[in-house]
Order: sequence, then C-alpha cells, then structure tokens
Amino acid sequence: MTNDPERLLTYAHGLKGMSRRRFLTGSALGLALATDLFVTRQIQEAREEFTIIPVEDEYADATFPNARWILFPGYKTSWEEGVWIMNSLRPVLSRRARLAVMGYSNRGLDISTIVGSLRRYIRTQQIDTLYFYGHSFGGMVAVEVASRLREVGIDVRFILLDSSPHDRFDVIDQAMFDGVVYLYEAGYRVPTVLRGSYELAERIVHKNERTWSQIVDQTLEQLSPLAPSSVLIQSQASYIFHYNVARFSLGSSTELAFIGNPNDGTVDYATARPGWAAAFPDSMVSADLITEGALPPHASPQWNPLIYQAVVRELQQEFLPIPTGGAVKSIS
Repeated sequence: MTNDPERLLTYAHGLKGMSRRRFLTGSALGLALATDLFVTRQIQEAREEFTIIPVEDEYADATFPNARWILFPGYKTSWEEGVWIMNSLRPVLSRRARLAVMGYSNRGLDISTIVGSLRRYIRTQQIDTLYFYGHSFGGMVAVEVASRLREVGIDVRFILLDSSPHDRFDVIDQAMFDGVVYLYEAGYRVPTVLRGSYELAERIVHKNERTWSQIVDQTLEQLSPLAPSSVLIQSQASYIFHYNVARFSLGSSTELAFIGNPNDGTVDYATARPGWAAAFPDSMVSADLITEGALPPHASPQWNPLIYQAVVRELQQEFLPIPTGGAVKSIS
C-alpha cells in the first residue's frame, strides 16, 4: 500500500507529458469502442427473437397478397445478407408471390419455434400459397419445416434447394464438424474474434471459389455487430451434423427442385443432387439446372444475380403457373 502514492505521482507526471492531441484521440477511441459495444449488444439482443422479415415489392404486394416466397438463409448468413439474397432474386420471384426472409434467432436454431411462428404468420397474413427457397443449409431447414407443416394440414407448393446438402457427408469440409459441433455440444461457445480468424482462414483455403474482395467482405461481415451469434452458428452446424432426411415426408402436393454447380467446393454436387432425388422421388421435378459461371459456385445469388435469375425463371415458367387458388389449407 505504501507504494500507491508513488505510483499515482509517476502516472500524473506521465499525463503531464502527454500531448492534448493524443489525449483527445485516446478518448475518442475509447468512446467509439464503448459505443460499438453498446450498439453490438443492442443489435444482438434485438435479434434474440425469431423474425420473418418482409421484402417489399410493389408489383408482388399488389398482385399476390396471399402468396409467399420465403427464403431460408444458409449457414452463417446474417439477416442483412438474407435480405440481400432475396433482393437479388426479387425480379423473378416477385412474379409469383410476395417475399419474406427467415431471420433466425441468435439464441440458436429452433425448428419448433420456426414452425410455430410460421403458422401464426400464415394465419395472420391469410396466406394460401407457399413457396420455399432453401439457400444452402437453409434447404435442410426448409424441407423439415415443410414436413412439419404438412403434419398440421399446411402444404408447401414448391421448395427450391440451392446447393443444399441432404446430409452432413455432402459437406466437403468435414473438419468443420470436428471442432464446431464438439464445442457446442460440450457447452463451449466460440468467441467472435476467433470466429473471424477462422472465417478468414476458411475462405483463403477456398480462395479459388471467391475473389479477394468477396473474401474480405465475408470475413468482415462475421466480425460486425450484424453477424449471427456464435451460438446460432454452432447450433446450425450441429443441425447439419445430425440431419436425417429419412424422418421427413413432403407428400405428392409438394414439388422439389435442386439447382447447383459441379464446381461447388463447399457442398458436393455429385452426392447432394442424387441424395435429394432418392429421398423424395415423388416430389423431385428438376435436378438438372446448373448455375454455370457463378463465382463463388456455391449458393451465391447475391454475387451472381443474373445467372440465378435465369435459372429460377426457367423453373417458374415450367413448374409454377401464376397462382390462382389456395395451396395452403386454412388453419384456426
């Protein structure tokens, strides 16, 4: 304790020698950090609840008030990127229905919550026609949600699987499960900073799939306050790890289409495509359309909108006539 006054005097002498500019700069940086932490906490807390995010389109909103295309975002996809993806597809999808994006909760992936919220959404919005767009891992979620909705008398008219794995073995980087899932199920959470480093390393390893600009953008997104929480990301990885497509039934009223790219370095196109077809032989209506020329080749409508719009337009023209009646049974 006797050394405390001496330390204070030494510290005060150091402050006297500090320039006003350095002091103000340090204060500003501290304030910015405090503000960033506050904003981050506010954003993360606001996203603890599952949300269905509407994407406005004047034509679709006026023409198809009771039909919806709902996007199920992929692994590690933020709410903002989900909306970006839907907007990239909006010129085509809006010709069949209004648009919405699933905003997963930062508390973790919970299919029962998604199904319950979607049932209320269908009822309050008076929706009679449902189309699902499964973006990468989101295709797995879309299929399970459609199967569980069918159990309560609600049919999904069409599910589009965009490079979706049908089980964990379709994921090329199996090392992801060794760490992420093990830590999650053991009760450990991955800090955001470490996750950002992992993101950068993962994308550099697969740099042939992306431009350097895309690598930087995607890495920074995972470090921003808008990024999905580590809990959500780890729960998504666990979901993929335990996914069993044999548990689900779509029935003859739901049509299924798979699109992908043979150059996909994330999901094995050669196994995912026949895997879905074998799981739902009565529902699969198309599995031959390729997103040729897309970079990255895996589930990237936001980076390659014209390529994806052409593929989706062809599917809609062949399998989705303009809605005229109800494909979804009313529920109380």
